[in-house]
Amino acid sequence: MAISKAKKTALVADLTKLLNDSKLTVFAHYQGLSVADLQELRKSAREAGVKIKVVKNRLVKIALGQIAIYKDTDTTGLTGQLLYAISDSDEVAPAKVLTDFAKSHSMLQIAGGFNDTGHNLSTDEIKNLAALPTKPELIAQVVAQLLSPVTDTISGLSGGVSEILSGLEAKATN
Repeated sequence: MAISKAKKTALVADLTKLLNDSKLTVFAHYQGLSVADLQELRKSAREAGVKIKVVKNRLVKIALGQIAIYKDTDTTGLTGQLLYAISDSDEVAPAKVLTDFAKSHSMLQIAGGFNDTGHNLSTDEIKNLAALPTKPELIAQVVAQLLSPVTDTISGLSGGVSEILSGLEAKATN
């Protein structure tokens, strides 16, 4: 069923805003996935703050052409039935969501992506991004590293205090 020109214009405007605000966009072939599978993917993506869009590639190309950063982006890879995973808050989440989903659903094949600077990313680059920790995990690791000297100092001091108390108790019992 064809959609009206007004609907296409609204869809392109929505895509333009999404892509303009996007930190990372990953696209994948989804042919062979059931509606239930796509609903499962959308649910896991929503939990990670990622939007899944299934839209004609021609409309995505038009939207990309309206954004200065993406004007020179190579769009030759946008062929076939593609879905787009887009995140405006996390540089890794779209790659992680699609890669994790593809592990249990072999019909989903990651085709590539583009980052917020307009560069195309290969499937290998997307898989490497998916292997990185998420932003909250990285923040937790940095905080743990920053607190490590404090924790070590407190442990050392409490060990010294324990030895002093043990020595005092031993003298008190004698």
